[in-house]
Amino acid sequence: MNSTISLPEPLDVIAVGAHPDDVEIACGGTLAKLVDQGYRVGIIDLTDGEPTPNSPGPQARLQEAESAAAALGVHQRIQLQLTNRRLFDGFDQRVALAREFRRWRPTMVIGFGDKTPMASPDHWQAMQITDGAIFYSRLTKWDDYFDQLPVHSVSRHMYFRLAVESDLIPGLSHHVVVDVSDTIERKIESIRCYASQFDHKPAIFDRVRAAATVTGASAGVAAGESFAAAKPYAVNDLMATVGGK
Repeated sequence: MNSTISLPEPLDVIAVGAHPDDVEIACGGTLAKLVDQGYRVGIIDLTDGEPTPNSPGPQARLQEAESAAAALGVHQRIQLQLTNRRLFDGFDQRVALAREFRRWRPTMVIGFGDKTPMASPDHWQAMQITDGAIFYSRLTKWDDYFDQLPVHSVSRHMYFRLAVESDLIPGLSHHVVVDVSDTIERKIESIRCYASQFDHKPAIFDRVRAAATVTGASAGVAAGESFAAAKPYAVNDLMATVGGK
């Protein structure tokens, strides 16, 4: 491995979506809150999300994504240029995402946690690509596939669900609700940045806000976003973790 390779400042958290707007709808409030708490946050879109019926094209969609990232305050937004509508889990796709994990060295990765019936099948493929990339990122003796980027182990893997889907992800029992009462409006603002996707669907904003209200109510807060852990994890300070401090 080339020991002189130059790496950027690490990101603490990376959220992975299939298309621009996935992450905003799923966990935009949480990402904005993490930024406010001083963490370095990034978003990776596997595709450019194009074509779509009401978008002028990829450049317009990219500008929308950049505006949405600015609304949330995230530090990096990366687009892998995999193919929308033909996104499939495969070796090359896993390696492409794993390269980004090795480059940015996140402690936590958040991504899709289930199928989204009646919505894009790219979401399910994105989940499998993300799962595979987290594993590939930590594998040694494979430098040639990863541009000599150093091995990186992701410590925490969380699954999100789209705001308009069920709060709970079947088969995963370790759920947590993040209080986004103070960032829900920034989440809505970030979604509004996607004029090509939602100007003709104005009800989406009320639906996202209502979903956050219902999720938050389950945990006694005004607005929440729900996540599931890929596997159980231990905490060192129970009060700091669940005491709301």
